[in-house]
Order: sequence, then C-alpha cells, then structure tokens
Amino acid sequence: MPPDKIALALAESGWCLVRDYLSTSETAALRQECLETYAQGAFHPAGIGRGAAEVHTDIRGDRILWIDEANPGLALQKALAKLEALRLAINEHLFLGLFDAELHYAVYPPGAGYRRHLDRFQDDDRRTLTVILYLNENWAPADGGLLRFWPDDSDRRIQVVPTGGTLMTFLSERFWHEVTPAQRQRLSLTGWFRRR
Repeated sequence: MPPDKIALALAESGWCLVRDYLSTSETAALRQECLETYAQGAFHPAGIGRGAAEVHTDIRGDRILWIDEANPGLALQKALAKLEALRLAINEHLFLGLFDAELHYAVYPPGAGYRRHLDRFQDDDRRTLTVILYLNENWAPADGGLLRFWPDDSDRRIQVVPTGGTLMTFLSERFWHEVTPAQRQRLSLTGWFRRR
C-alpha cells in the first residue's frame, strides 16, 4: 500500500494495518541485522515511563535497542527511508506536524508480553503516531505475541498476527493495545512519529 493510501486510512479510522509493507527479502535482511545486533548483547530490558524508566518484566518483558544507539546496516537504512517517506506523506495529507521518528528494535523472548497500555506519556504529547514493523518469520497465531488492539470504546478488539513485513500504525493517544505472551522469540522495529 503506498504512503498516500496509508495516510487516507489513518484519516478515516485513526489506524491502518498493511500486510507486505516490506518484501520477504527486505524483512529477512532487517531481521538478520536485528538478530546480529541482539547477539552482541547491545539490547537492554525495556522500561516503563519516561526518563529513568523502571523495569517491570511482569508488565513489559521485551528487550530493546534504540536506533540512535545502533550502527544502521543497509537493511535498516532502507527501512528508515521508507518510513521517512511515510512520515512526509502523512504530514502532507493530515497536517499532523510530525517532526521526527523515535524508533527501537524490540525482541520479546519466549514468555514475554506487554500489558494493555497507551503509547503517550501523560505529561508529554510529542508521540503522535505509533509505528510497528514486524520482522518475524513463519509466524502462526499459536506462536502468541499477538497485538491485541481496541479500535473503539467498546469491548471489541482486533488481534494482529505479527507476520514479518506487516506494518501497523495508529494514533498513539487514542488506541489501547497489548502484546500477548510470545511462545517464541518475537521481533519488531517499533516506535513513534513525533511532533516537536
């Protein structure tokens, strides 16, 4: 789906799910770079909150590496360029004033998940649009690690299988979501387009 159509979907519902946003080969190359960096021990437990974030593995069990800490390989550079084109298209169509991207790799070991939450801090409204790009190979619903997403104020929810190459975007302040416990290692490139 081209960036303009993603922007139009966001304008209509506030969220958009795109299968095959990255090709199989693009996803495999980005997954390989993520795993190579992970094997070097550069990732750290994800925290909750802003500033000196606290680690609570019973709430959030992934390990992360901020992209500005990473040495971007070719696959990451290509993915970042594609996301930058998306940011510009969204600004052109929706006038959200998205200034930059704050992104990290996230690796969920088996058994890890992330309880229901919103992606915006109470005292900081810069995070505007959540962006999740899944890097998993041959993922099935039985592997867990599903994104549970509440699209409105009802109890209705959508479950997204984190299939490699899939892109999920949504307004950060508006949509509650969680990650169910993964049964095997689960990978993504995750973050936010931010306002100033």
